[in-house]
Amino acid sequence: MDSGHTALKLLKALSDPTRLRLIALLHENELSVNELQEITRLGQSRISTHLRLLQEIGVLKSRRDGKRTFYRWNESVCSERRHYMQLAVQAAKELPEYESDSANLRRILELRENRMQLFFNQVAGRFGRVYGPGRSWQAFGHLLLRILPPIVVADLGSGEGLISELLAKRCKKVIAVDNSEKIVRFGKEKAKKNGIKNLEFRLGDLQDPPIESNSVNLVILSQALHHAQDPQKALNSSFRILKPNGQVIILDLRKHDFEKAHEMFGDLWLGFSEHELHSWLKNAGFINIEISVVDREPQPPHFETILAAGEKPAE
Repeated sequence: MDSGHTALKLLKALSDPTRLRLIALLHENELSVNELQEITRLGQSRISTHLRLLQEIGVLKSRRDGKRTFYRWNESVCSERRHYMQLAVQAAKELPEYESDSANLRRILELRENRMQLFFNQVAGRFGRVYGPGRSWQAFGHLLLRILPPIVVADLGSGEGLISELLAKRCKKVIAVDNSEKIVRFGKEKAKKNGIKNLEFRLGDLQDPPIESNSVNLVILSQALHHAQDPQKALNSSFRILKPNGQVIILDLRKHDFEKAHEMFGDLWLGFSEHELHSWLKNAGFINIEISVVDREPQPPHFETILAAGEKPAE
């Protein structure tokens, strides 16, 4: 094959938008097919086809690690071919998907570094499939409660306060905020009846909770953020009320297309993408952001649960 034919084949390969996205992602990072799928939201077979073509023309190299295959730039290419590859990266920056790809790439790399989080995900994946006497999520939850330090927690969008009551057993103080007078009244009466003195219910909006700035160690938004008119405002407020080094934890649905959720559950948002949550947390000022999918319902519409966390910097 002459050089002209090779150059033409290279230019044709680099003209595809999907291949441009993959080249840009692999520019400085070695990634697996699964990681590329998580970042781009493209099908695995489609990604594999593009990767195979890019490898055939010498742009990419691959290596096996157990059952996974990792891809990276082929640094041994000639200077002329490297010039084309650099142009492809510049072109990828003009694509509409570039911003979300970059945000998802950062999230994946952060998740890689957090080995404890990866270990927990592996344990969680096995927990429901391997039977052992006495192993249950209820028992596991009580174990985790036992190791909670004496902190102050804000449970925003608390509802009747199920999580708040559990946390109050170990925490110094729990402030449960909800915008329903009926629910707040019910929560107060129940806490009084059960003798829970360190649980306080307050009427308010999770977008502007009636809590002093820099006063709590942990903010929890459990299946609550999708009820907020403005999620960014809610996370800005979470940042405000947290003490330095405090943490926000979000448990919500991953973005879905079950439109009936608006009517059936009163949801304003049909879940959130990892990119949306990452952007809102970062804009609010949080650091050490971690986001992962922690559950998927086996029945349609197969709701997925997403867990996100961020830390308020030290002063």
